[in-house]
Amino acid sequence: MAVETPATPTLRELTVRGILLGGVITLVFTAANVYLGLKVGLTFATAIPAAVISMALLRNFANHSIVENNIVQTVASAAGTLSAIIFVLPGLIMIGWWTGFPYWTTVAVCAVGGILGVMYSIPLRRALVTGSDLPYPEGVAAAEVLKVGDSSGGAADNRTGIRVIAFGALVSAGFGLLANLKVLANYVAAYFRIGAGGSMFGASLSLALIGVGHLVGMTVGIAMLVGLVISFGVLLPIRSIGAFGTGESVADVIDGVFVHEVRFIGAGAIAVAAVWTLLKILRPIIKGITDALASARERRQGQLVDITQRDIPFPIVIGTVVAMLIPIAVLLWDFSRGTALQGSAAGIIAASVVFIFVIGLVIAAVCGYMAGLIGSSNSPISGVGILTVLIAAVLIKVVFGHTDDDQATALVAFTLFAAAITFGVATISNDNLQDLKTGQLVGATPWKQQVALVIGVLFGSAIIPPVLDLMQRAFGFLGAPGATDHALAAPQAALISSLAKGVFGGSLDWSLIGLGAAIGVVIVLVDEILCRTSRFALPPLAVGMGMYLPMSLTLIIPLGSLLGFFYNRWADRTGGDVERKKRLGVLLATGMIVGESLYGVIFAGFVAGTGSEDPFAVFSGNNGTLAQVIGVVAFVVVVTWLYKRTQKVSERRAAQASEA
Repeated sequence: MAVETPATPTLRELTVRGILLGGVITLVFTAANVYLGLKVGLTFATAIPAAVISMALLRNFANHSIVENNIVQTVASAAGTLSAIIFVLPGLIMIGWWTGFPYWTTVAVCAVGGILGVMYSIPLRRALVTGSDLPYPEGVAAAEVLKVGDSSGGAADNRTGIRVIAFGALVSAGFGLLANLKVLANYVAAYFRIGAGGSMFGASLSLALIGVGHLVGMTVGIAMLVGLVISFGVLLPIRSIGAFGTGESVADVIDGVFVHEVRFIGAGAIAVAAVWTLLKILRPIIKGITDALASARERRQGQLVDITQRDIPFPIVIGTVVAMLIPIAVLLWDFSRGTALQGSAAGIIAASVVFIFVIGLVIAAVCGYMAGLIGSSNSPISGVGILTVLIAAVLIKVVFGHTDDDQATALVAFTLFAAAITFGVATISNDNLQDLKTGQLVGATPWKQQVALVIGVLFGSAIIPPVLDLMQRAFGFLGAPGATDHALAAPQAALISSLAKGVFGGSLDWSLIGLGAAIGVVIVLVDEILCRTSRFALPPLAVGMGMYLPMSLTLIIPLGSLLGFFYNRWADRTGGDVERKKRLGVLLATGMIVGESLYGVIFAGFVAGTGSEDPFAVFSGNNGTLAQVIGVVAFVVVVTWLYKRTQKVSERRAAQASEA
């Protein structure tokens, strides 16, 4: 029998120091992602900044290697991405079922869903990474960062990169502090009538959203803008006709129509986009599973398998998936114990376990494909979550049968809890393949990365619950019992809980979902025509995202996309090391996101500790038009200054590199 030997020289890869460093970076990025997701309904990919920080720190240790740095960013990236589970869990607070986040239960939900996501993504690696031409923008970018950092000039590049991240973060946090001091306003809004209906204008003056827009790019930014125009320029004025009474203000009417009608139309569009994505990738998924089984047979027969093709053996993958179903069943049983479902929950527990097992693989494939196509930051996995909750709610309702009011409320909570586990699969698979693409490009060992992904899941599972609990105690969630004016929107959780309540209460207006589905079909057709006849595209999921998120969150993202587009055009026009210049733009965007998000977490600590909603409000009277004018002017000046400064830093670093 032949003996396997590595195809490439052995380098330090899966090390204790790498795992610990990944854990430390995880603490920062996961907290930032939890806050950002609850505030604006979006999270950001942490692979690139984690790679920069890793290269800068591990360079000070002996025998460091590019593949060891890849493990660090893999751990941090997995944990940071798992924070997207917040798109479901706050719904249990919003419906009044939970008053806080029980630590060990929340840890378990995150862990079992995340580990399932890792396992499901393993057979997909061959189909969607090595066997496809998907661009994996963040995976490729992270690989380039690692390669540059491993080169002779990498140390200087990484020092410059960390300074750009840190400066962007400090300025972004400082802008947030000025808003909390009431020196300026960080939000502008206006409501108005259009004929017999009405609409609104709103914008959050958020540097984090500028950063998000830079990362997602022009294609997604334009698609979100199209969705925004559909909702606020067409649907909202039409749906609000006849909604204006004598007692309500224009703002209340417009907000009500958007929340209770327009948002559900957007959900229908997202559902169609998610199904279409799945249909497009069924064939490569099946091929990937077949190739994984063939590779496992070859290794058992002693054939040489290149180190870059060695996954965790398929029998272990299957065994882990089956083993995870046991704690899932226990979690569901414990959740139903002591409720109106006790004694009659066996059927829905069994159905939910099967649902998670089957649908988990489906959404892993969909989310992995979306991440490969448009990037982890761009991939609106919440759209898949919406579809998942709708299917789960209908399934559980059919299996359970007739319900009274108490049982209906309990079933809503049960559905959200089961969907949270499934969502853990989605969040991780949305990121895993991006990391595995990075590993492929730097010559990493897939099975070691897959182990690191599981470790990252465990790190994230430990960190997410206390951050969630802090957000709940400091701000609360919009629509939840006792929520304040400063409550976090948690838009996906609000929508998902509304959908579940609508299914079990019989109040869900399926005509709205149907209208959204029809719009989704049109968008899919337009996207297909554009892709076949031009170099343009209109990603249906991004359009749906623009339709169902509030304008205040989506309007600034296309602006960030435009700024990123002009910054990259400047890099192309000025020449030199173009990729280095573009990379510094990405790091600036990341810094703006991390700075504002981490400041939000710190501010939440002060709110929770003092019991005051505005503990920093020195100029409490400055909350009118003057504050908004100051805010807009300051926002424009600060954003312009940050990009101009980054351009100068890029040119200076390019000149230093050419001299060296």
